[in-house]
Amino acid sequence: LGSDGGGSVREPAHFTGICALKPTVGRIPAIGHLPPCEGPFGILGAIGPMARTVADLKLLFQVLSGPDPVDPAGAPVPLRSFSREEVRRIPIGYFEDDGLVPVTSETRRAVLGAVHTLEREGFRVRPYRPPSLEAARRVWWTFFVRCGAMLLDPLGHPPKAPLADPIAEALPPGAPRDPAPDRSPLLQEFLAIARREPPLSGGELLAAWAESDQVRSRLLAEMREFPVLLLPACSIPAFRHGERSWRIEGCKVEYLDAMRYTQWFNLLGGPAAVVPAGQSAEGLPIGVQIAGRPFEDEIVLEIAEAVERSFGYRAPNLADRPAS
Repeated sequence: LGSDGGGSVREPAHFTGICALKPTVGRIPAIGHLPPCEGPFGILGAIGPMARTVADLKLLFQVLSGPDPVDPAGAPVPLRSFSREEVRRIPIGYFEDDGLVPVTSETRRAVLGAVHTLEREGFRVRPYRPPSLEAARRVWWTFFVRCGAMLLDPLGHPPKAPLADPIAEALPPGAPRDPAPDRSPLLQEFLAIARREPPLSGGELLAAWAESDQVRSRLLAEMREFPVLLLPACSIPAFRHGERSWRIEGCKVEYLDAMRYTQWFNLLGGPAAVVPAGQSAEGLPIGVQIAGRPFEDEIVLEIAEAVERSFGYRAPNLADRPAS
């Protein structure tokens, strides 16, 4: 199990060749999660399963779903089942990239391979990219990065001393240094990214909160014709430890930008699954993402299972190597 506020169950599944589901917010209770899924994270964050097969995702979802009486985001939505014939009648829109951040050639092939698989299964799949994705990503950034940094970085705690590490040295002159050097390097890196922008004001947060409903409404309207979307999970396959930028099709792609393909659906609040659908030239797994409208998790899982029938779980090359 994992929690997904921007892709944190879907990206690991993509990188390791397994399946994952970020469910609709509220379908799996978030009670007990630390830190609590409160405020903006009550909108973005969802608890979701990761497993080797979609069948296991379905089983976990069935066991875990259902409202908790003390979960403020809980949704009393019963489990539903759809026949293969019913799901085949649902139009699917697909796109290989968002027009802003490129993806690797193997990632494009994985998306097109999933398209061809669904077509062979009798699905109607057409090119389509919702126009409001970038607006959703901008609001997501305000909540996840800027507001998230405020929640994670205690106020009124003056720095004891500058950190002698590359992250601290990369901060601009005069920027606040981290007062807690025992924080993990990844958390410090996240806070360094957030500090590149001015502190989030109450007015900005309130405006973003209102805009989130407007953007979600536009996205839902744009998904009327294609209630399900098929797209990449990430710009790249798994990367080496410590890497934070890459050259793709002549463009420099930064860490959080490479993973923007999952972030839109945290703002939307709907379900999104990742299932293996290809491999890189080095044998690294590549997943594709199937996203749907809120509370249509079962439809997303059925379509993910149709993709899985053509590819499915394969142990990455690294897993076959003997331990040294």
